[in-house]
Amino acid sequence: MPLSRRRLIQLGGVAAAVPLVGCDRIGDQVGESLGTRSGSSTGSRMSSQLDLPEPFQVPLPRPRVLEPTNSDGTTDFYEVTQRAAKVEIVPGHQTEIWGYDGTFPGPTIESRAGRRTVVRHRNELPVPVVVHLHGGKNPAEHDGYPIDYLLPTGGFAHGDGMPGHTMAGGNTSQGTKDYVYPLDQPAATLWYHDHRMDFTGPQVYRGLAGFHLVRDDEEDALPLPKGEKEVPLFICDRAFAEDGSFRYPAVDHSLHDPGVTGQFSNGVLGDVILVNGAPWPTLDVANTRYRFRVLNGSNARRYALSLDPKPGEGRSFVQIGSDAGLLGAPIGHDRIEIAPAERYDLVVDFSQFKVGTRVTLRNEFDNGRLGSVMQFHVARKATEDSTVPGRLADFEQLDRSMAVRTRQFLFGQGVSGGRQIWAVNGKPFEPDRIDAQPKLGSVEIWKLVTDVHHPVHLHLAHFQVLSRMTQAPLARDAGWKDTVDILPGQIVEVLAKFTGHRGKYVFHCHNLEHEDMVMMSNLEVV
Repeated sequence: MPLSRRRLIQLGGVAAAVPLVGCDRIGDQVGESLGTRSGSSTGSRMSSQLDLPEPFQVPLPRPRVLEPTNSDGTTDFYEVTQRAAKVEIVPGHQTEIWGYDGTFPGPTIESRAGRRTVVRHRNELPVPVVVHLHGGKNPAEHDGYPIDYLLPTGGFAHGDGMPGHTMAGGNTSQGTKDYVYPLDQPAATLWYHDHRMDFTGPQVYRGLAGFHLVRDDEEDALPLPKGEKEVPLFICDRAFAEDGSFRYPAVDHSLHDPGVTGQFSNGVLGDVILVNGAPWPTLDVANTRYRFRVLNGSNARRYALSLDPKPGEGRSFVQIGSDAGLLGAPIGHDRIEIAPAERYDLVVDFSQFKVGTRVTLRNEFDNGRLGSVMQFHVARKATEDSTVPGRLADFEQLDRSMAVRTRQFLFGQGVSGGRQIWAVNGKPFEPDRIDAQPKLGSVEIWKLVTDVHHPVHLHLAHFQVLSRMTQAPLARDAGWKDTVDILPGQIVEVLAKFTGHRGKYVFHCHNLEHEDMVMMSNLEVV
C-alpha cells in the first residue's frame, strides 16, 4: 500500500509544507484514469489524432551500427550530427524527428572495454543539446551535465528556466564538441540520449536517443547467440498529431521556454508502441535461441513484458544481464517489468514453439493495442549454435557491511515559486548545491523513498539493490544497475559504489517529465 503523507515526511525528513500528490490522482486526464493500477505507469495519456496502424504489419528495423571515422592504438573516433529529418513511422505519414545523424533511434555505437571512444557531436538543431552516455563511467566534463550545453552552430538565446535553475554557467561549447569515454568498465548495454536541463523530455521524445554497446573478451568467449541473433529492442511510446508529427504537450513547441501543460507534468504516455522506431513491428526468427538487448526508452511508461503463447517448456525469458553488465549466473522469468531507462539482456528459446507460430511480446500493464509490443514469427528451422552457460561472468557481490555511510532521499511532489515541481528531499534542483559527497572508491547505502512511481538513476555510480521495504530484492533487481524501478510508496535500499572519477554528477528520476520539473540533485565524488 502507498505510504501515508505523514509517514513519507517522517522517512524523508521533508518539511510539512511540501504537498505530496496521492497515487489515485496521478494519470487522470480528460476523464481517463491512467497510471492508477498497482504497479503501472505514472503519467497522463496523450492521444494520437490520426488513424493508428494495425499491429504487426511492418518489419522490425535494426539501428545502423556506426563505423569509426578513424582509429589508432588506443582510441576509436566517431562523428555524429544532430539534425532534423523527415521519416515514415506511421505508414503513409511523414514525421519530423530530431535525430542523431537524422535517424530514430540514433546509430548504435559499439566499443571495446578499456579502449577509448571519442564521439564528436555537431549540433545542427535550433536548440542547445547535451549528450549523456547513460551507464557510462565517464569523467565529469564528458558525462553530459545538464548545463554543459552544446549550442547550435548559429548560436542560441536562452529562455527562462524552471524555478531554481540557472540556464547558463556550465561548460558550454558551440557547434561541435568531443565527448571522451574511457570505457573502463565491463561489457554492457548502454544508451546515449539528450540531457538538456528542463528539456530532456521533449528532446528525447523527438528522437535524441540511441544504443551504445560495450563489448569485452569475457562476453565474447560465451556461447551466447551472436550476429543476426543478437537483436537490440528500443521500446518506447509516442503520440502523433493529424499531420504525422509527434504530439507532445510542451508549453513552448520551439523549446525556448520549459514546461508541459496540465497534468502532463506527471509524465507523458503515448498511445503508439514503437520498437526501434516502428509501430508494433514483427520479426521473423528461426526456431533457435535469440539474444535481445531490451531498453525502455519511454519518457514515463513502464512495461510488464511476457510472451503469448508461453513456451512449451522452461521460462519465457532467461536474463543474462542488467543495466551495467552481465549477471554472474542466468535467471529465468515468465514476466519482467521494465521502467524508463532500465535495460535487460534476455535470451528467448524459440525452439519451444512450432515453426509457423506467431509469438506476441505483450505488455501486461495495458490492454488493446497498448497491451502488445511486437510479434515474433517462428518462420524456419535452423541448427542451434548457442547456449546459455550456468556461469556468465565474474561478479562482485556487495554486502551491507561494506558501506561507509547511509544517505536517505525522498522523491516526491512539491511547490516552488508557486509552481508544481517534483523534488528530492523537498528541494528543487540547483546546479550550485551539492547534496551528497561520497568518497572515490567508497560504498554507500542510499535509501530511496517515493510518493508515486519513480525510476531513480545515478550517474557514474553503479549499484546493487539491497532491499525493498526491508525485504529481499526482486529477481529482476539482480546485477549491477544504474536505474532502479521504485513503485509508489516504497523504500528501496541500494549499495552504490563510487568508482572511476572525481567530480560533480547528478542523480534524478528518469520519468523525464519529473526530471524536467526539477526532480534532480547533485552528487560530488571527492
